Amino acid sequence: MANALHIQRRSARNHLSAVPARFIVGRDRRGSWIVQDREGLVGGLFRSEAAALHFAAEECNHNPADICHAPEGTVLDLDGFASSSSNLH
Repeated sequence: MANALHIQRRSARNHLSAVPARFIVGRDRRGSWIVQDREGLVGGLFRSEAAALHFAAEECNHNPADICHAPEGTVLDLDGFASSSSNLH
């Protein structure tokens, strides 16, 4: 979980970066955890924050610069993805 803490600390500074993080981790309206990539190609719905962070880390070869948390109060959704359940993990 040390990686999760590192990612949380970076989330506040990440919006200032010239290159945005590849993945954003946050919650949907029901409180489930969501991972979205900035292009809407990869992501999913997860039962826990740890599972969401694990997925994002695996997808970006554990580069913490590619992962950030959504700003406080932001609600994410999977509307950008195809309606196929194959995108949900």
